Amino acid sequence: MKLQNDSLKIAGREFRSRLMVGTGKYADFKQMAKAIEVSGADIVTVAVRRVNISDRNKESLLDYIDLKKYTLLPNTAGCYSADDAVRTCRLAREAGLSDFVKLEVLGDEKTLFPNNEELLKAAKILVNEGFTVLPYTSDDPIVCKKLEDLGCAAVMPLGAPIGSGLGIRNPYNIRIIMEVVKVPVIVDAGVGTASDAAIAMELGCDGVLMNTAIAGAQNPIAMAEAMNLAVRAGRLAYLSGRIPRKLYATASSPLEGVIE
Repeated sequence: MKLQNDSLKIAGREFRSRLMVGTGKYADFKQMAKAIEVSGADIVTVAVRRVNISDRNKESLLDYIDLKKYTLLPNTAGCYSADDAVRTCRLAREAGLSDFVKLEVLGDEKTLFPNNEELLKAAKILVNEGFTVLPYTSDDPIVCKKLEDLGCAAVMPLGAPIGSGLGIRNPYNIRIIMEVVKVPVIVDAGVGTASDAAIAMELGCDGVLMNTAIAGAQNPIAMAEAMNLAVRAGRLAYLSGRIPRKLYATASSPLEGVIE
């Protein structure tokens, strides 16, 4: 079984890689650019508030991202209300970044959990204005279904709190979400290491988005490669169909014809 033709489809667009990566927390822009390259990602998310869009003569992280090679996914990190998030997305579109956006509306600074009430409000406005909306949300199947019904192009439930590295804390909710929505399900936040990414893909998720797990590693370049391999391995394992779990052993070698 090969992955060459197993592309990720979001709102009619096809992407070769199912790994999406962020651009924050790196030691410098050059390290960021190398990590993105090694990750194999097609989609790169950037916080609109970190992009210098007022003076293009000054250095910007966009100087290190080849927009002919990567799809830019502006995000509304740091927004705590629907109005603020909508305003940020409009600014990104007016600045020529993209109308393909990752929508974040946070509830508080300590947990960085989403404020789903404000998230739904912002998603409705942005979808009606023609944005392709990928919302970061809690692992709540009901909220994910509401986001799909509003017209969001994907849902992005957290695996664990942003930057926590705790991995997929509730795989059962993720499985239910995949049952109730038809749009892609992309785990966003909480991945700590390669096995977490593989688990998300083995569950059947359509993709994984991460930043801190790569940028915060002792060797971000090596971790980017590990995540690349993990996402691909997890996807292939999911497509291959794992064996059922059993309480007792089953012999690997057939017992028929054994000489007694």
